[in-house]
Amino acid sequence: MRIVFMGSPDFAVPSLNALVEAGHDVVAAYAQPPRPAGRGKADRKTAVQERAEELGIEVRTPRTLRDPDEQERFRALAADYAVVAAYGLILPNPILDAPEHGCINVHASLLPRWRGAAPIQRAILAGDAISGVTIMQMDEGLDTGPMLLKRELDIRGKNAGQVTEELSKLGATALMHWLRDRTSPEPQPGEGITYASKIDKAEARIDWHRSAEKIERQVLAFTPAPGAWFEANGERIKILAAEAATGSARPGEVIGQLTIAAGSGAIRPLKLQRAGRAPMSPAELLRGFPIAEGTLLP
Repeated sequence: MRIVFMGSPDFAVPSLNALVEAGHDVVAAYAQPPRPAGRGKADRKTAVQERAEELGIEVRTPRTLRDPDEQERFRALAADYAVVAAYGLILPNPILDAPEHGCINVHASLLPRWRGAAPIQRAILAGDAISGVTIMQMDEGLDTGPMLLKRELDIRGKNAGQVTEELSKLGATALMHWLRDRTSPEPQPGEGITYASKIDKAEARIDWHRSAEKIERQVLAFTPAPGAWFEANGERIKILAAEAATGSARPGEVIGQLTIAAGSGAIRPLKLQRAGRAPMSPAELLRGFPIAEGTLLP
């Protein structure tokens, strides 16, 4: 089949690879434009653009798909399907209607739960035990189209990076399964709808008045990025891994070996990171950056 692929981050790459390996004719790949990144703020290509170029696929990086000329360029590809995975741009109706059989989305949740921009992080923050992927037919709504196939994944104890990697592979497998054995669309149920709003960086700051369970979820949801953090000695410290522990003191009080009291229970960091430093254990951190027992963290 002639397929246009539309995706940007690492999550989308396994689906692109699977389409090529299965022998589909990927006539073009659409990705977000390169953007400044890193210390030097040099433009960095998305993971999909890099992989598509390696595969010899034409890459297009428009900043909008609302321009009539851009829509005509898309229509001229004469695709059977467009496959979309974490692309990052709204698809207007002329784009949705251009492929002969429409646009198919690889979405990282079990719809209708967690429609929207950040389904993986929101599922972890909410304490969901099970998430998954939904292959869906796209319409003009926000992840409201009919479902084609679902696959589940146990996400307990996993951080966002781990869940993203596993769901990306699961999504690719589910996509190929559906393309081989296409089933009829099933409308999404009207109950159980939740929305996964975009992550605000302010959410990554740890509030020690919250329960240890919620802080542990926060660490999982924001690893590897943007990283859940607290302030000590005037410096931001990211917690990359942690576990809930027992303990009772004022919220934010260090009660021993960097175990920190929360609103209920306590948090024991397992891996931390100072700005510009490599990840380290609590013992390694404390050797060069003392935080005394009894310190009250803001």
